[in-house]
Amino acid sequence: MLDFVNNTLLPKLKTLTGAVGDKLPTLIRTTFEDANNYMKNGTLMRQVINKINGIDFNASDDRHMFGDIYEKLLKDLQSAGNAGEFYTPRAVTQFIVEQVNPRLWETVLDPACGTGGFLTCTIEHLRKQAKTETDERTIQESFSGIEKKHLPHVLCMTNLLLHGIDVPSNVRHDNTLARPLRDWSPKERVDVIVTNPPFGGMEEDGIEANFPAEFRTRETADLFLVLLMKILKPGGRAGLVLPDGTLFGEGVKTRIKEALLTDCNLHTIVRLPNGVFNPYTSIRTNLLFFTKGQPTTEVWYYEDPYPPGAKSYNKGKPIRVEEFEPERQWWDNRVENEHAWRVSIDQIKAGSCNLDLKNPHNPDTGPGDVDHLLPEYEKLLAQIAATRAALKQELYHALISSAGGDA
Repeated sequence: MLDFVNNTLLPKLKTLTGAVGDKLPTLIRTTFEDANNYMKNGTLMRQVINKINGIDFNASDDRHMFGDIYEKLLKDLQSAGNAGEFYTPRAVTQFIVEQVNPRLWETVLDPACGTGGFLTCTIEHLRKQAKTETDERTIQESFSGIEKKHLPHVLCMTNLLLHGIDVPSNVRHDNTLARPLRDWSPKERVDVIVTNPPFGGMEEDGIEANFPAEFRTRETADLFLVLLMKILKPGGRAGLVLPDGTLFGEGVKTRIKEALLTDCNLHTIVRLPNGVFNPYTSIRTNLLFFTKGQPTTEVWYYEDPYPPGAKSYNKGKPIRVEEFEPERQWWDNRVENEHAWRVSIDQIKAGSCNLDLKNPHNPDTGPGDVDHLLPEYEKLLAQIAATRAALKQELYHALISSAGGDA
Protein backbone atom coordinates (compact mmCIF):
# COMPACT_ATOMS: atom_id res chain seq x y z
CA MET A 1 0.00 0.00 0.00
CA LEU A 2 2.78 2.45 0.87
CA ASP A 3 4.48 1.65 -2.43
CA PHE A 4 1.22 2.28 -4.32
CA VAL A 5 0.55 5.60 -2.57
CA ASN A 6 4.12 6.91 -2.91
CA ASN A 7 5.01 5.68 -6.39
CA THR A 8 1.69 5.38 -8.23
CA LEU A 9 -1.15 7.38 -6.64
CA LEU A 10 0.58 10.67 -5.75
CA PRO A 11 2.60 10.91 -9.02
CA LYS A 12 -0.64 10.30 -10.97
CA LEU A 13 -2.57 12.95 -9.03
CA LYS A 14 0.24 15.49 -9.54
CA THR A 15 0.01 15.13 -13.33
CA LEU A 16 -3.73 14.52 -13.72
CA THR A 17 -5.27 15.97 -16.88
CA GLY A 18 -8.80 16.04 -18.26
CA ALA A 19 -11.00 17.45 -20.99
CA VAL A 20 -10.79 21.15 -21.86
CA GLY A 21 -13.02 23.10 -19.53
CA ASP A 22 -13.18 20.36 -16.89
CA LYS A 23 -12.15 22.07 -13.64
CA LEU A 24 -11.98 19.00 -11.43
CA PRO A 25 -8.74 17.42 -12.80
CA THR A 26 -7.00 20.82 -12.60
CA LEU A 27 -8.21 21.26 -9.03
CA ILE A 28 -6.91 17.82 -8.03
CA ARG A 29 -3.56 18.39 -9.76
CA THR A 30 -2.93 21.79 -8.12
CA THR A 31 -4.04 20.46 -4.72
CA PHE A 32 -1.58 17.57 -4.78
CA GLU A 33 1.33 19.15 -6.68
CA ASP A 34 3.32 19.77 -3.46
CA ALA A 35 1.89 16.82 -1.49
CA ASN A 36 4.06 14.12 0.05
CA ASN A 37 3.14 11.11 2.15
CA TYR A 38 4.64 11.42 5.63
CA MET A 39 2.86 8.32 6.99
CA LYS A 40 5.48 5.55 7.07
CA ASN A 41 3.38 2.86 8.73
CA GLY A 42 1.20 0.94 6.28
CA THR A 43 -0.92 -0.56 9.07
CA LEU A 44 -1.91 2.89 10.38
CA MET A 45 -2.72 4.00 6.85
CA ARG A 46 -4.95 0.96 6.41
CA GLN A 47 -6.76 1.84 9.65
CA VAL A 48 -7.34 5.42 8.47
CA ILE A 49 -8.74 4.18 5.15
CA ASN A 50 -11.05 1.76 6.95
CA LYS A 51 -12.43 4.62 9.06
CA ILE A 52 -13.01 6.85 6.03
CA ASN A 53 -14.66 3.99 4.13
CA GLY A 54 -17.14 3.73 6.99
CA ILE A 55 -18.42 7.29 6.37
CA ASP A 56 -21.37 7.73 4.00
CA PHE A 57 -20.73 11.16 2.50
CA ASN A 58 -24.15 11.04 0.82
CA ALA A 59 -25.85 10.88 4.23
CA SER A 60 -26.41 14.32 5.77
CA ASP A 61 -25.85 13.10 9.35
CA ASP A 62 -22.48 11.58 8.44
CA ARG A 63 -21.45 14.71 6.53
CA HIS A 64 -22.39 16.98 9.43
CA MET A 65 -20.55 14.80 11.93
CA PHE A 66 -17.46 14.69 9.73
CA GLY A 67 -17.71 18.46 9.29
CA ASP A 68 -17.81 18.98 13.06
CA ILE A 69 -14.80 16.70 13.52
CA TYR A 70 -12.94 18.56 10.79
CA GLU A 71 -13.72 21.94 12.34
CA LYS A 72 -12.32 20.64 15.64
CA LEU A 73 -9.22 19.40 13.80
CA LEU A 74 -8.63 22.82 12.27
CA LYS A 75 -9.04 24.48 15.66
CA ASP A 76 -6.59 22.06 17.28
CA LEU A 77 -4.02 22.68 14.55
CA GLN A 78 -4.21 26.44 15.26
CA SER A 79 -0.80 27.56 14.02
CA ALA A 80 -0.30 26.81 10.34
CA GLY A 81 3.33 27.88 10.11
CA ASN A 82 6.10 30.12 11.36
CA ALA A 83 5.45 33.19 9.20
CA GLY A 84 2.71 34.74 11.30
CA GLU A 85 -0.21 32.53 10.23
CA PHE A 86 -2.70 31.59 12.93
CA TYR A 87 -6.12 30.02 12.98
CA THR A 88 -8.66 32.85 13.29
CA PRO A 89 -11.24 32.21 16.04
CA ARG A 90 -14.66 31.43 14.58
CA ALA A 91 -16.22 34.26 16.59
CA VAL A 92 -13.95 36.81 14.86
CA THR A 93 -14.58 35.52 11.32
CA GLN A 94 -18.33 35.40 11.89
CA PHE A 95 -18.50 38.93 13.33
CA ILE A 96 -16.43 40.42 10.48
CA VAL A 97 -18.51 38.70 7.79
CA GLU A 98 -21.78 39.76 9.44
CA GLN A 99 -20.76 43.42 9.64
CA VAL A 100 -19.32 43.60 6.11
CA ASN A 101 -22.49 41.80 4.96
CA PRO A 102 -21.66 40.29 1.53
CA ARG A 103 -24.65 40.05 -0.82
CA LEU A 104 -25.53 37.32 -3.33
CA TRP A 105 -24.59 39.36 -6.40
CA GLU A 106 -21.21 40.47 -5.01
CA THR A 107 -17.74 38.96 -5.43
CA VAL A 108 -15.87 38.08 -2.24
CA LEU A 109 -12.11 37.48 -1.83
CA ASP A 110 -9.84 36.31 0.96
CA PRO A 111 -6.27 36.84 -0.34
CA ALA A 112 -4.74 34.93 2.62
CA CYS A 113 -7.46 32.35 3.16
CA GLY A 114 -5.57 29.78 5.29
CA THR A 115 -7.87 26.88 6.10
CA GLY A 116 -10.92 28.74 4.78
CA GLY A 117 -12.54 30.18 7.91
CA PHE A 118 -13.63 33.46 6.31
CA LEU A 119 -14.76 31.71 3.11
CA THR A 120 -16.94 29.18 4.93
CA CYS A 121 -18.48 31.94 7.07
CA THR A 122 -19.19 33.88 3.86
CA ILE A 123 -20.84 30.82 2.29
CA GLU A 124 -23.05 30.34 5.36
CA HIS A 125 -23.93 34.05 5.32
CA LEU A 126 -24.88 33.96 1.62
CA ARG A 127 -26.95 30.80 2.01
CA LYS A 128 -29.22 32.65 4.43
CA GLN A 129 -30.09 34.91 1.47
CA ALA A 130 -30.46 32.12 -1.11
CA LYS A 131 -33.99 31.13 -2.17
CA THR A 132 -33.55 29.29 -5.49
CA GLU A 133 -31.19 26.86 -7.20
CA THR A 134 -29.88 29.80 -9.22
CA ASP A 135 -28.91 31.51 -5.96
CA GLU A 136 -27.00 28.39 -4.88
CA ARG A 137 -25.13 28.29 -8.20
CA THR A 138 -24.29 31.96 -7.69
CA ILE A 139 -22.79 31.16 -4.28
CA GLN A 140 -20.60 28.43 -5.82
CA GLU A 141 -18.92 31.03 -8.05
CA SER A 142 -19.13 34.24 -6.01
CA PHE A 143 -16.09 33.78 -3.76
CA SER A 144 -12.38 33.23 -4.30
CA GLY A 145 -9.31 32.72 -2.15
CA ILE A 146 -5.54 32.44 -2.32
CA GLU A 147 -3.30 30.53 0.09
CA LYS A 148 0.48 30.45 0.03
CA LYS A 149 1.23 27.24 1.93
CA HIS A 150 0.35 23.74 0.82
CA LEU A 151 -1.04 22.27 4.05
CA PRO A 152 -3.54 25.09 4.78
CA HIS A 153 -4.56 25.04 1.11
CA VAL A 154 -5.41 21.33 1.23
CA LEU A 155 -7.28 21.83 4.51
CA CYS A 156 -9.19 24.71 2.90
CA MET A 157 -10.20 22.54 -0.06
CA THR A 158 -11.60 19.89 2.28
CA ASN A 159 -13.33 22.55 4.39
CA LEU A 160 -15.09 23.97 1.33
CA LEU A 161 -16.13 20.53 0.07
CA LEU A 162 -17.69 19.86 3.48
CA HIS A 163 -19.60 23.14 3.15
CA GLY A 164 -21.22 22.03 -0.08
CA ILE A 165 -18.88 23.62 -2.63
CA ASP A 166 -18.80 20.99 -5.38
CA VAL A 167 -15.56 22.03 -7.12
CA PRO A 168 -13.67 24.70 -5.11
CA SER A 169 -11.43 25.58 -8.05
CA ASN A 170 -11.60 29.31 -7.31
CA VAL A 171 -9.22 28.93 -4.36
CA ARG A 172 -5.64 28.99 -5.63
CA HIS A 173 -2.39 27.74 -4.12
CA ASP A 174 -0.20 30.81 -4.62
CA ASN A 175 1.52 33.72 -2.87
CA THR A 176 -0.75 36.73 -3.35
CA LEU A 177 2.08 39.18 -2.64
CA ALA A 178 4.42 37.65 -5.24
CA ARG A 179 2.43 39.31 -8.02
CA PRO A 180 3.37 42.92 -8.87
CA LEU A 181 0.68 45.32 -7.68
CA ARG A 182 0.42 46.99 -11.09
CA ASP A 183 -0.52 43.66 -12.71
CA TRP A 184 -3.90 43.51 -10.96
CA SER A 185 -6.37 44.64 -13.63
CA PRO A 186 -9.67 46.50 -13.00
CA LYS A 187 -11.55 43.33 -14.09
CA GLU A 188 -10.05 41.45 -11.13
CA ARG A 189 -11.33 43.88 -8.53
CA VAL A 190 -13.88 42.59 -6.02
CA ASP A 191 -16.80 43.94 -4.02
CA VAL A 192 -15.85 42.49 -0.63
CA ILE A 193 -12.63 41.42 1.09
CA VAL A 194 -12.64 39.62 4.45
CA THR A 195 -9.30 38.36 5.71
CA ASN A 196 -6.80 37.89 8.48
CA PRO A 197 -3.46 38.53 6.74
CA PRO A 198 -0.40 36.96 8.39
CA PHE A 199 1.19 39.34 10.90
CA GLY A 200 4.35 39.21 12.92
CA GLY A 201 6.13 37.55 9.97
CA MET A 202 8.37 38.81 7.19
CA GLU A 203 8.18 38.12 3.47
CA GLU A 204 11.23 36.79 1.64
CA ASP A 205 13.64 39.16 -0.08
CA GLY A 206 12.35 40.66 -3.30
CA ILE A 207 8.61 40.54 -2.53
CA GLU A 208 8.59 44.21 -1.53
CA ALA A 209 9.80 45.12 -5.03
CA ASN A 210 6.31 44.23 -6.30
CA PHE A 211 4.97 47.34 -4.56
CA PRO A 212 5.46 51.09 -5.14
CA ALA A 213 8.64 52.49 -3.59
CA GLU A 214 6.80 54.50 -0.92
CA PHE A 215 5.07 51.36 0.39
CA ARG A 216 7.97 48.91 0.32
CA THR A 217 8.38 46.84 3.47
CA ARG A 218 8.84 43.17 4.37
CA GLU A 219 6.08 43.24 6.99
CA THR A 220 3.39 40.94 5.59
CA ALA A 221 0.35 42.64 7.16
CA ASP A 222 1.35 46.05 5.78
CA LEU A 223 1.78 44.71 2.24
CA PHE A 224 -1.62 43.05 2.38
CA LEU A 225 -3.23 46.33 3.46
CA VAL A 226 -1.73 48.05 0.38
CA LEU A 227 -2.99 45.18 -1.80
CA LEU A 228 -6.52 45.43 -0.39
CA MET A 229 -6.75 49.10 -1.26
CA LYS A 230 -5.72 48.25 -4.83
CA ILE A 231 -8.06 45.34 -5.59
CA LEU A 232 -11.27 46.62 -3.99
CA LYS A 233 -13.80 48.08 -6.42
CA PRO A 234 -14.93 51.68 -5.84
CA GLY A 235 -17.58 51.32 -3.17
CA GLY A 236 -16.13 47.95 -2.14
CA ARG A 237 -16.02 46.97 1.52
CA ALA A 238 -13.34 45.30 3.62
CA GLY A 239 -13.09 43.80 7.08
CA LEU A 240 -9.76 42.50 8.33
CA VAL A 241 -7.62 41.70 11.36
CA LEU A 242 -4.52 43.83 11.93
CA PRO A 243 -1.99 44.01 14.80
CA ASP A 244 -1.38 47.06 16.98
CA GLY A 245 1.98 47.61 15.25
CA THR A 246 0.28 48.71 12.05
CA LEU A 247 -1.84 51.24 13.96
CA PHE A 248 0.98 53.07 15.72
CA GLY A 249 3.93 52.34 13.41
CA GLU A 250 5.83 55.11 11.66
CA GLY A 251 7.77 55.46 8.41
CA VAL A 252 6.30 53.23 5.70
CA LYS A 253 3.38 52.38 7.99
CA THR A 254 2.49 56.09 8.21
CA ARG A 255 2.46 56.42 4.41
CA ILE A 256 0.24 53.34 4.11
CA LYS A 257 -2.20 54.75 6.68
CA GLU A 258 -2.23 58.13 4.90
CA ALA A 259 -3.21 56.36 1.67
CA LEU A 260 -5.88 54.35 3.49
CA LEU A 261 -7.43 57.44 5.07
CA THR A 262 -7.33 59.33 1.75
CA ASP A 263 -8.64 56.61 -0.59
CA CYS A 264 -11.01 54.84 1.80
CA ASN A 265 -13.49 55.60 4.53
CA LEU A 266 -12.03 53.84 7.57
CA HIS A 267 -15.25 54.08 9.54
CA THR A 268 -14.69 51.56 12.37
CA ILE A 269 -11.88 50.03 14.42
CA VAL A 270 -12.84 47.37 16.96
CA ARG A 271 -10.07 46.95 19.53
CA LEU A 272 -9.95 43.35 20.71
CA PRO A 273 -8.82 42.38 24.22
CA ASN A 274 -5.37 40.89 24.77
CA GLY A 275 -5.03 37.18 24.24
CA VAL A 276 -7.56 36.53 21.45
CA PHE A 277 -4.86 34.51 19.64
CA ASN A 278 -3.38 32.92 22.78
CA PRO A 279 -1.35 30.80 23.25
CA TYR A 280 0.15 31.23 19.78
CA THR A 281 0.81 34.95 19.89
CA SER A 282 0.30 37.66 22.49
CA ILE A 283 0.20 40.42 19.87
CA ARG A 284 -2.84 42.62 20.43
CA THR A 285 -5.17 42.77 17.44
CA ASN A 286 -7.82 45.03 15.94
CA LEU A 287 -10.65 44.66 13.45
CA LEU A 288 -10.65 47.33 10.73
CA PHE A 289 -13.67 48.06 8.54
CA PHE A 290 -13.47 50.42 5.56
CA THR A 291 -15.14 51.31 2.27
CA LYS A 292 -13.17 52.35 -0.80
CA GLY A 293 -13.91 55.50 -2.75
CA GLN A 294 -14.39 58.29 -0.22
CA PRO A 295 -11.88 59.79 2.23
CA THR A 296 -12.20 59.25 5.96
CA THR A 297 -13.80 62.09 7.92
CA GLU A 298 -13.93 60.38 11.30
CA VAL A 299 -13.10 56.98 12.79
CA TRP A 300 -15.32 55.24 15.31
CA TYR A 301 -13.57 53.07 17.89
CA TYR A 302 -15.13 50.30 19.92
CA GLU A 303 -13.11 48.72 22.72
CA ASP A 304 -14.31 45.14 23.14
CA PRO A 305 -14.08 44.21 26.85
CA TYR A 306 -13.46 40.83 28.41
CA PRO A 307 -16.63 39.00 29.46
CA PRO A 308 -17.48 39.31 33.17
CA GLY A 309 -15.05 37.36 35.33
CA ALA A 310 -12.49 36.76 32.57
CA LYS A 311 -8.99 38.26 32.48
CA SER A 312 -7.69 36.61 29.34
CA TYR A 313 -8.40 33.95 26.71
CA ASN A 314 -6.78 30.60 26.15
CA LYS A 315 -7.18 27.50 24.01
CA GLY A 316 -9.80 26.06 26.35
CA LYS A 317 -11.74 29.32 26.73
CA PRO A 318 -11.60 31.21 23.41
CA ILE A 319 -13.50 34.36 22.52
CA ARG A 320 -17.18 33.61 21.82
CA VAL A 321 -19.38 35.19 19.14
CA GLU A 322 -21.94 36.19 21.81
CA GLU A 323 -19.37 38.64 23.19
CA PHE A 324 -19.82 40.78 20.06
CA GLU A 325 -23.53 41.34 20.73
CA PRO A 326 -23.01 44.86 22.20
CA GLU A 327 -21.14 45.88 19.03
CA ARG A 328 -23.94 44.48 16.86
CA GLN A 329 -26.55 46.54 18.71
CA TRP A 330 -24.38 49.66 18.57
CA TRP A 331 -23.34 49.29 14.90
CA ASP A 332 -26.32 50.96 13.19
CA ASN A 333 -27.14 53.42 15.96
CA ARG A 334 -23.79 54.78 17.06
CA VAL A 335 -23.42 56.85 20.19
CA GLU A 336 -20.42 57.38 22.42
CA ASN A 337 -20.38 55.28 25.58
CA GLU A 338 -17.87 53.76 27.96
CA HIS A 339 -16.60 51.46 25.17
CA ALA A 340 -17.18 53.61 22.05
CA TRP A 341 -15.73 56.92 20.94
CA ARG A 342 -14.98 58.75 17.70
CA VAL A 343 -11.98 60.69 16.48
CA SER A 344 -11.95 63.29 13.68
CA ILE A 345 -9.58 62.99 10.74
CA ASP A 346 -7.99 66.31 11.74
CA GLN A 347 -7.04 64.89 15.12
CA ILE A 348 -5.64 61.75 13.49
CA LYS A 349 -3.55 63.74 11.00
CA ALA A 350 -2.29 65.98 13.79
CA GLY A 351 -0.97 62.82 15.46
CA SER A 352 0.94 61.70 12.33
CA CYS A 353 -1.79 59.19 11.45
CA ASN A 354 -1.35 57.26 14.69
CA LEU A 355 -4.46 55.06 14.92
CA ASP A 356 -3.47 53.47 18.24
CA LEU A 357 -5.79 55.75 20.23
CA LYS A 358 -6.83 54.95 23.79
CA ASN A 359 -10.34 54.97 25.16
CA PRO A 360 -10.94 58.45 26.65
CA HIS A 361 -13.77 57.06 28.80
CA ASN A 362 -11.50 54.54 30.51
CA PRO A 363 -9.09 56.15 33.00
CA ASP A 364 -6.99 52.98 33.16
CA THR A 365 -5.51 53.38 29.67
CA GLY A 366 -1.84 53.72 30.47
CA PRO A 367 0.89 53.70 33.11
CA GLY A 368 0.23 57.26 34.23
CA ASP A 369 1.54 60.82 33.88
CA VAL A 370 5.30 61.13 33.33
CA ASP A 371 5.61 64.26 35.52
CA HIS A 372 4.12 62.33 38.42
CA LEU A 373 5.85 59.01 37.77
CA LEU A 374 9.40 60.36 37.41
CA PRO A 375 9.69 61.81 40.95
CA GLU A 376 8.20 58.59 42.33
CA TYR A 377 10.75 56.57 40.35
CA GLU A 378 13.64 58.74 41.59
CA LYS A 379 12.38 58.44 45.19
CA LEU A 380 12.29 54.66 44.82
CA LEU A 381 15.85 54.62 43.46
CA ALA A 382 17.01 56.70 46.47
CA GLN A 383 15.36 54.24 48.85
CA ILE A 384 17.06 51.31 47.12
CA ALA A 385 20.44 53.06 47.33
CA ALA A 386 19.94 53.80 51.06
CA THR A 387 18.95 50.19 51.75
CA ARG A 388 21.98 48.92 49.85
CA ALA A 389 24.31 51.25 51.81
CA ALA A 390 22.81 50.15 55.15
CA LEU A 391 23.20 46.49 54.18
CA LYS A 392 26.85 47.03 53.23
CA GLN A 393 27.47 48.76 56.57
CA GLU A 394 25.94 45.87 58.53
CA LEU A 395 27.96 43.31 56.59
CA TYR A 396 31.13 45.34 57.20
CA HIS A 397 30.53 45.49 60.96
CA ALA A 398 29.70 41.78 61.03
CA LEU A 399 32.99 40.98 59.27
CA ILE A 400 34.96 43.20 61.65
CA SER A 401 33.33 41.61 64.71
CA SER A 402 34.01 38.15 63.34
CA ALA A 403 37.66 38.97 62.66
CA GLY A 404 38.09 40.45 66.17
CA GLY A 405 36.61 37.35 67.83
CA ASP A 406 38.99 35.07 65.92
CA ALA A 407 41.94 37.18 67.00
